[in-house]
Amino acid sequence: MAALHRLKKLIASGESDTLDFKQTISDASKIAKTLAAFSNHKGGTLLIGVRDNGSIAGVRSEDEKYMLELAGTFYCEPKINVELKEHEIDGKLIIEALIPAGNMKPYFAKDQEGKWLVYHRVKDRSLQASVVMFQVLKKQNRQTINLLEYSLLESKILSLLKSDEPKVLNYLVSSLNIQRHRIIHSLAKLIYFKIVNTNYDQKIERYALLNDSLTTK
Repeated sequence: MAALHRLKKLIASGESDTLDFKQTISDASKIAKTLAAFSNHKGGTLLIGVRDNGSIAGVRSEDEKYMLELAGTFYCEPKINVELKEHEIDGKLIIEALIPAGNMKPYFAKDQEGKWLVYHRVKDRSLQASVVMFQVLKKQNRQTINLLEYSLLESKILSLLKSDEPKVLNYLVSSLNIQRHRIIHSLAKLIYFKIVNTNYDQKIERYALLNDSLTTK
């Protein structure tokens, strides 16, 4: 009963950056995108047999479990081990898939065309990672060090981000007139240390200062 109560409470909370609903799974490559996004984030829970509005649809256990295992082992790299639990609500079977936060980021998912792409979780969506977020994910595997001072390039980026309007990468590149890859690495470093925040509008990634006081270092 406790597990059932927990599951109903989880469903009632709605989809989020750590929770996703799927009515069914018909394609392992598509579900691999969600698995990779959760592992590149802080882990998450995938409930199969639940509609987007939270109503219960139910599933056929073996078919869905096979697709999840195939997605994690064949369509994800590094491989993602998914823990599966079965629950019954109102006579209908629900599969709870627990995806761990990865310690070998970034995780790739193979799409239907055979391309290996990186995804990350933004609110209730799994989005393809930008070149900047790809570098942020790579930094998460490294031993954490303190950011004692800003480089000249980092200081210039922070100065451009002082305005109220978040900026896109192309704006920073054109304004600074510095090689794009250098700006990407510096921006990723500032995001990793939680000095710069990423905002999303129609999947467009924009950057803004997380805390103005940090620019006084």
